[in-house]
Amino acid sequence: MDPKAAPEFRQHTLRAIDAREAGLIAVLLILAAVGWVLTAERMRGMDMGGWTDPGPLDFFLTTWVVMLAAMMFPSVAPMVTAYAKISRRRRETGRYAPRGSTALFVAGYIMSWTLFGLLAYGLYEAVMQLFPVAFAADAGGRFAAAGVILAAAVYQLTPAKNVCLTKCRTPLDFILHGMRPGLGGALRMGMEHGAWCVGCCWALMVALFALGVMSIGWMALVGAFIAVEKMLPWKRVANRSVSAALVLIALGIVLVPGATPGLPM
Repeated sequence: MDPKAAPEFRQHTLRAIDAREAGLIAVLLILAAVGWVLTAERMRGMDMGGWTDPGPLDFFLTTWVVMLAAMMFPSVAPMVTAYAKISRRRRETGRYAPRGSTALFVAGYIMSWTLFGLLAYGLYEAVMQLFPVAFAADAGGRFAAAGVILAAAVYQLTPAKNVCLTKCRTPLDFILHGMRPGLGGALRMGMEHGAWCVGCCWALMVALFALGVMSIGWMALVGAFIAVEKMLPWKRVANRSVSAALVLIALGIVLVPGATPGLPM
């Protein structure tokens, strides 16, 4: 290659790579948007405030997966694009990185969150069977909701949260130190990243059950919390801001429940 043409060639390659990454991000955002639309349609008329019954298992499971796409795909986009970029680079240098591995990485991520959703659903149903009035509005429902949300606020400040959040905020470090070959490796990596993400955000998702798992408004707020702490450059500030917001929500539920949107408790 003509040395004089080398810089132009590198710039063209970078533009091509950037375009592919932008396309992948666009796909994730479009899927997230579709997820919001489908979730709103499925939840129409079902939002009855905190501790809303999530419905039969099959309905909950499909709704949960669609919710995950809506809530998580924007914040997981940096990890997915980093994985796709490294996989493409491996192919270009002759190393084994089969096409389709990025889709399996995303599938593994969703699988981890689906397992968590099943666990949360089972626990919720078990508590409802044992203590059917525990979450009722005329019993201690709003206090139980406030307690769960305060627990989520406290978890935000724990070392476990910090470790998991760090893993979620450093895509290249996670991928370069945990790269596994093949389609099976891609699926496993996606599940591993999903597990770190569950460790990071499980308390926020449990808080969503308390706020109203069938509420689009609360779902959007929790999704925004997750995006803020994963994507803003100031990790400590973002993390503590989310914790403070959860404390305020919990206090609002206890002190002025009628003024808390979507929580007629």
